[in-house]
Amino acid sequence: MSSIDCHPPASNKLVNSLVIATGVALGLPLALAGGWLAYSAFAIDHRWPLFPALDAELSSLSSESAGALNVYVDRSVHGRPLLLIHSVNAAASAYEMQPLFEHYRVQRPVYALDLPGYGFSERTDLARTPEAYAGAIVDVIAQLIGEPADVIALSLGGEFAARAALQRPDLFHSLTLISPSGFNASGTDRATQQAVEQDRTESAYRALANPLWGRALFDLIATRRSIEFFLKQSFVGPVPQALIDYAYATAHQPGAHYTPLRFISGLLFTRNARQELYERLTLPVLVVYDRDAFVNFDALPDVVAAHANWQTARLEPTLGLPQFEALPQLADALDDFWRGL
Repeated sequence: MSSIDCHPPASNKLVNSLVIATGVALGLPLALAGGWLAYSAFAIDHRWPLFPALDAELSSLSSESAGALNVYVDRSVHGRPLLLIHSVNAAASAYEMQPLFEHYRVQRPVYALDLPGYGFSERTDLARTPEAYAGAIVDVIAQLIGEPADVIALSLGGEFAARAALQRPDLFHSLTLISPSGFNASGTDRATQQAVEQDRTESAYRALANPLWGRALFDLIATRRSIEFFLKQSFVGPVPQALIDYAYATAHQPGAHYTPLRFISGLLFTRNARQELYERLTLPVLVVYDRDAFVNFDALPDVVAAHANWQTARLEPTLGLPQFEALPQLADALDDFWRGL
């Protein structure tokens, strides 16, 4: 009688090992993801103490397109009003425009808007569009300022301001764009802008903003280390600690994730912004730029060459936030531009 081999064939051992390894490979990321979801929900404070970004009067108004808006105001000096509009990112706020607010508040009336979804403006999950942001800017000038203003807008805020100027040119005296988006040469857009060109914005947003993980995903983006990392891309020298601290605080408020996830999805960019917005402007426009880790200005020379109402000022070396690192040079460029009007 032959003996019976009770050991499984080698091929079965291999299959079992692969099954176990696959289970471990899949289970570990799932466990980590589940742990982060729980940590985000129960351990991260989403009601961080938030003080005003600027030492100024806070004025509120209701925008039909964008909800409740907060605007910092200093009217202690007479003159043509100046409206400051910050950028759009994971932790944006009017704090980004603080150096300009402080510099000009002793020379003229100055207003700084918290864009919808940021700072002390409404942060509800409204399906806001670029049109809604332009509407918010129009409402601030029409309802609160009450006369044509010089407007300075940063990064993507420039697209919103340009759209607002096209809607209501009577409310704008001039427009300055600091490191604006929308001037990339064809094919060089970042992923958020490519989503607009390829009609992937809605699907990207649905994937990112799923109620099960949207807030937790944003918490990964809005860690103090992540905020500092991205801010370093916009500074030649050290990042001011106060800017990091305020960015972290404003990113840890109820509803703070809604607008940044729309931004990351590409929903807040305008398709063909150069043709649809910038080249249609007829008011005086100044572009302040140098280098920027998040946009480029390859198409800017062609726009300036073809439009007599456009001017540029290159402030070197800066990386997107010259108001923090080159304020005297920026102020000189702005003053020269306004004097020329």
